[in-house]
Amino acid sequence: MKSVNNPIIPNLGTQIPFNLEQFFQLTPDIICIADYGGYLKKVNPAFSKLLGYSMEELINSPVSNFIYNDDKVNTSRFRDNLREKNPVQNLENRYLTKNGDIIWLSWSSISEPESELIYAIAKDITHVKKLEEERNLLIIDLAKLNADLKKFTYTTSHDLRAPVNNLLALFNLLDLSKIEDEQTLEYIELLNSSTIQMKNTLNKYVDAVSQEKEINIQVEVLNFKNTFEIVKNSINTLIQKSGAKFEIDFSEAPELRFSSFYLQSILLNLLSNSIKYSNPKIAPIISIKSLKVNNVIQLKFSDNGIGFDMDKVGDSIFGLHQSFHNNNDSKGIGLYLVQSHMESLGGKISVTSKVNIGTTFTLTFKD
Repeated sequence: MKSVNNPIIPNLGTQIPFNLEQFFQLTPDIICIADYGGYLKKVNPAFSKLLGYSMEELINSPVSNFIYNDDKVNTSRFRDNLREKNPVQNLENRYLTKNGDIIWLSWSSISEPESELIYAIAKDITHVKKLEEERNLLIIDLAKLNADLKKFTYTTSHDLRAPVNNLLALFNLLDLSKIEDEQTLEYIELLNSSTIQMKNTLNKYVDAVSQEKEINIQVEVLNFKNTFEIVKNSINTLIQKSGAKFEIDFSEAPELRFSSFYLQSILLNLLSNSIKYSNPKIAPIISIKSLKVNNVIQLKFSDNGIGFDMDKVGDSIFGLHQSFHNNNDSKGIGLYLVQSHMESLGGKISVTSKVNIGTTFTLTFKD
């Protein structure tokens, strides 16, 4: 590079004096000039400050002395390319500071064969590399957790099928003709149908995990009323015990394209929560209504339970393991699953609530 002192550089019709040496000294980026022999001929203070070596130490030693050992061969290959007039863009390599720290630099370089010089500029990207490393470690941890969770889900689902099958076998051994009490017969039938449904659900879990597929993610046309009745029957004893009353209206949007498994899970969790967190002073009233808003199907799910203080709860209401009431049976998973099911198929869920007044969930399904 030829020495230029105070050249006049045009700028939109005006002339501004510009000192290249001052630019070289003040820029926070690393700028250097090296010869083809691998020695630095000129470096700026930013390089010296970053590595912790004096200007004299940097110039009097081969550049390779400062490069991290594992990157020396690759850097040498790029330097050879420069000699062939091939500019280098975004070459990333590591340097060792005087106190032994590793610094990542991203280089852009060009050569001048006539003078056998290489002109280079670099940026310190150490912080970016640290973030990448942290991200990669997190991905590894998540992959391991996912594998462990899959194994746990498979084992649990598989092992639970044995006692469920045993229950079904016991139901088959019962001689219902000897039972005269109609209420007892009704309870036995409810237990039998709930056990069959549990077996089918466990089979879906086992099949999905063993085949590494998402759990029954198939989308189909569903009837709101039929799906609600299936869920209601599965927890009929709980509903009867609570004395819950229902206000159901699916007339505006009777059908929906969605996952049957997910919709049943959503209704089950919302119903269970409404009963679990009902106001002990009044009987639970649960209102479920389907709507069409701008050709988009919504489901309004309301109750008159103990509600939430939305100023305190905020967006954390759908967080995993978030529990806001003193209920020993609460694990903070139900609403997390509801939101997860909705968002996995492009929908969303919102909530409004008042303490001792009730809660309303609005489920908006993908168009």
